[in-house]
Amino acid sequence: MATPQQLLIEGLSDAAGFLVGALLGWGIATLLGWQLFSEGYGAGSIAAIVLVGLGGGAGLQLARRWRSRRPSNPER
Repeated sequence: MATPQQLLIEGLSDAAGFLVGALLGWGIATLLGWQLFSEGYGAGSIAAIVLVGLGGGAGLQLARRWRSRRPSNPER
């Protein structure tokens, strides 16, 4: 069973990976001229929403890969 410290690391790394990925997706969408919060749901707004979602998912997967490569029982 996982220790509270392992669960904390898992939760924080997942949250950080998702947040960083979503922010990168939002930044790329903004650079492309797609406004995430524009009025209505035009093609640019939908594309920005998709890009933020993909960025968040990719960031989460990268965080999980990073965590899986860490030693499970570090020597102290």
